[in-house]
Amino acid sequence: MAKILVVDDEPSIRRTLRDILEFEKYQVDEANDGLECLVKLKKDKYDVIIMDIKMPKMDGMEALERVALLASDTPVVMISGHANIDTAVDAVKKGAFDFISKPPDLNRLLITIRNAMDKSSLITETKVLKRKVSKSKVQEIIGESGPIKNIKETIERVAPTEARVLITGQNGTGKELVARWIHEKSPRNSGSIVEVNCAAIPSELIESELFGHEKGSFTSAHKQRIGKFEQANGGTLFLDEIGDMSLSAQAKVLRALQESYIVRVGGDKQIKVDVRVVAATNKDLRGMISQGRFREDLYHRLAVIIIEVPPLNSRREDIPQLVEHFINNICTEYGISSKKITKEALIALQNVNWSGNIRELRNVVERLIILSGEQITDKDVLAYVVPSSAKRSSKFQEIFAKFSNVDELHKYIDQEFSTYKES
Repeated sequence: MAKILVVDDEPSIRRTLRDILEFEKYQVDEANDGLECLVKLKKDKYDVIIMDIKMPKMDGMEALERVALLASDTPVVMISGHANIDTAVDAVKKGAFDFISKPPDLNRLLITIRNAMDKSSLITETKVLKRKVSKSKVQEIIGESGPIKNIKETIERVAPTEARVLITGQNGTGKELVARWIHEKSPRNSGSIVEVNCAAIPSELIESELFGHEKGSFTSAHKQRIGKFEQANGGTLFLDEIGDMSLSAQAKVLRALQESYIVRVGGDKQIKVDVRVVAATNKDLRGMISQGRFREDLYHRLAVIIIEVPPLNSRREDIPQLVEHFINNICTEYGISSKKITKEALIALQNVNWSGNIRELRNVVERLIILSGEQITDKDVLAYVVPSSAKRSSKFQEIFAKFSNVDELHKYIDQEFSTYKES
């Protein structure tokens, strides 16, 4: 049975609406004002809220904004006997499903409630589907090397907690993937993981991006904007490249973490937020602290758990597994049969200097799939990969200097592959 909350300071209005709705087989609950409405929302879930605009303690317009944070999927139908068209438009802009004048037309009220419930169920179904899709899109963390096993074990232990996590490592090592798995294995996985790339946002806009802004707060603020902290409410906020955040924004993030509320740019209202923050950086934050470029108090707030993602050069034993994974994925994307790769090619790839880490390896695999023949061979690696990276790899130079012909090189590769299989 659908449950409706009627919010109005007039007992006669509440009784009339209750009688009508209960006759239509709805379960009805009542609240005297916006404040009582929020208290009930924290304890229970409603399919629709019918709320008067003018009430004591907290009026309907203010309560409407708070409902959007507590129960954003619950449609709110605003009612009033004294409002004009401007009030109605303002209510809809702030998130109301519809606006009905008092005394409400019975047929319109019931139709509006049915439409609101249809929308609510559609939103719920869409979210469920999105969660299923997002879960299927969270890539597996590939590898069985010691460092990768440690990361997987740490994720299993840390994810179920509310501890903040700082992920460190070079560009392209997979820090974002680690963050997504922390969210996926946490109790917050029914909510969103919202990503902010602090390096890609100009310093003068980062505060608006994180905390939102009010209409007219600066020249281009033509309308109110909800920031990333509010968007991630009930979920996870992933602050990527946090070392690039301005000191001013750092101070506000620290305050948000300490007090669990934010204030939009140009506003003065404190907005309660419930987020778990996971941060990542490729920089030495401790070095930046000594240079006065990063707040030490923020560092200690973020670095409750530190996960260091190793560079690919430190986990070369994972390369064959990674390459097979990328081949299958890329060939599927291209709509072609999965290509085979020879053991000699895999060993050759293990000896490349991967300065771009996993991201570079994936690009190289895609290049090999496009340019190679029926299967990827060591000759393809020498032709399409080595020229661009051998200059940077002293190990390659040492290896190739030992052999006077290709047969000797192949014999060496066979021996190396046998050693790899045994280990």
